[in-house]
Amino acid sequence: MSLLLPRARAVCAIASDGWLLSGGRSAMECSSDESSELSETDIDDYAEKSYLDLKSGKLVARLASDRFRCPFCPGKKKQDYRYNELLQHAVGVGASNRAAKVKANHQALAKLLKEDHADAAGTLPSRQALALSNPPKPVKDQEVFVWPWMGILTNVPVEQTQGGGAILMKQLADFKPLRYTAVYGSNGYTGYGIVLFTKDWIGFKNALAFQNFFKSQRLGKMDWKETKRHGKYVFGWLAKEEDYKSDDPVGVFLSANGDLKTVSDLEQEMSSKTDNLIANLAQQITAKSKYLQELECKCNQMNLSLQKAMEERDLLHKRYNEEMRNMESATREHTQRVFQETDKLRKQLVEKESYIQRRSRQLNELVAQTDMERRKLEEEREKNADENDSLNLARIEQQKADECALKLLEKHKKEKEAAFNKILQLERQVDEKQKLELDIEQLKGKLEVVKHMEGEGVDVKKRSEELTAELNERIEEMEDLEALNQTLVIKERMTNDEIQDAKKELITGLSELLGPRSNIRIKRMGELDEKPFLLACKQRYGDNAEMEAVKLCSLWQEDLKDPNWYPFKIVITGPTAEQVINDEDEKLVSLKEQLGEDVYKAVTTALLEINEYNASGSYVVSELWNNKENRKASITEAIQHVLKQWKAQKRRR
Repeated sequence: MSLLLPRARAVCAIASDGWLLSGGRSAMECSSDESSELSETDIDDYAEKSYLDLKSGKLVARLASDRFRCPFCPGKKKQDYRYNELLQHAVGVGASNRAAKVKANHQALAKLLKEDHADAAGTLPSRQALALSNPPKPVKDQEVFVWPWMGILTNVPVEQTQGGGAILMKQLADFKPLRYTAVYGSNGYTGYGIVLFTKDWIGFKNALAFQNFFKSQRLGKMDWKETKRHGKYVFGWLAKEEDYKSDDPVGVFLSANGDLKTVSDLEQEMSSKTDNLIANLAQQITAKSKYLQELECKCNQMNLSLQKAMEERDLLHKRYNEEMRNMESATREHTQRVFQETDKLRKQLVEKESYIQRRSRQLNELVAQTDMERRKLEEEREKNADENDSLNLARIEQQKADECALKLLEKHKKEKEAAFNKILQLERQVDEKQKLELDIEQLKGKLEVVKHMEGEGVDVKKRSEELTAELNERIEEMEDLEALNQTLVIKERMTNDEIQDAKKELITGLSELLGPRSNIRIKRMGELDEKPFLLACKQRYGDNAEMEAVKLCSLWQEDLKDPNWYPFKIVITGPTAEQVINDEDEKLVSLKEQLGEDVYKAVTTALLEINEYNASGSYVVSELWNNKENRKASITEAIQHVLKQWKAQKRRR
């Protein structure tokens, strides 16, 4: 559909066909290029040719650092543009229904501005962050707007509303709208439409740019009210309090889908939410840190109690060893006395036997002359024989007694060896288990020893009762200590889990707030530094250095995750052993020879970080890091750093 401009001045408007057209002269007044014929398929080639002419300086578009002109529109009255104005003009004409050569020339101009003169755009890399922290100020600080930000379009043809206003959304793409909604009343379509923008400050900037665009082209709200003949041009403005409180369908739509707020109200509301969130997090961290300190104090007290119990166990063990030595000494003395008494009895028996034999020989030599003397001699001989038989029986019994004594001594010796072996076995078991169990096993050993010493002058029953009472006391003490230790371990584990969860949430929340140059930042432990790879690849591969560096860095990052690769060795320094990089590992030696010392250091540094912070998983983990002191940062340090930055930013506001 063709478009007739109602004014002689140059304007840009959204016509009923949906395209942004450059006004100020008619199609008949364009340059000879516009009237010439060019097929649509040749536009890209022609645009590339025009771009080369602009870049080589045959056609001049930039007059000064911030001043530009359109070399393809020499007949226009306006020849002095800013960067954004000329870019908008070039994009609009390049997307219009104008002649093919005109479109190609302006597409080339848009490409030149974007690629070769982007420094004049006046935008910073952190444009979004700057817009979030420094909201745009309207002319009146307390001016009331409809929030979420909405723009109003009027005199929109009904065919432009089809498909959710896709054509309008495409033409308004520079303002980044979210949605277009046509407004209907009781009589049908009203000719009005609502353009919705994002709720943040960037959306507000886009909404102001939307309003200023229409206002600069005299197609704003005041122009709509003052002009009686609107023609086929679309007018637009930013929705405010007056539109919200109106009784027409537009006011009904705005009141149903938005609220009235000032910029200062929104800024204060967002700042309040941020303050509350940081304060709550700081309070939770402080409370959990205090609780952890209390648990550490209790743990230290328990360690002191355990140390005291160990000292008592050592003292009891010492007493037990002394008692065992005394019992062994008493047993040796008793055995020596038994042997001495046995030797003494044996000597006495031998002397008595010798005496009887001598007496028998004397009796045999004396021959009684008389019968009485013979009878006496026979009686005496029989008597001596009976005594001799008794002595022989006594000697046999003494030998049996000696054999029984030797067997008993051997049995005692074996029992003592078995008891000693059992004590040694119990001591080895005690070393593998809790140290307090040593008392129990030693007391049981004492009971066994006392039972074996029955009949050797030891009060077995009394000693057994004493040892049993002491054993029960040690068992109860061990059970109490184990229960208390288990409770503290569970509480410490739960507290540590809560702190780790809070730390993960803190790292997630601060990953976008902390920059790489701040004192506290988020460091990915075990991630390879790409700079050494890039420098090494530039020396080896030349133009393909970046691609090769990315490829090598990715391959080595995967090697770091390989659980079968273990380039470490154990070095023992005094009583401690530690893991260090194995300089003779084949992969590392090959890497050092091919890519140099810097890449080797980068890989070994990542290996040590993974081995320290995530040896079981072998993947990259995020950690709070103190850049200034080059060490791991605590949660308290991170919270204090964020609060300090926030207070400094608040003072600047």
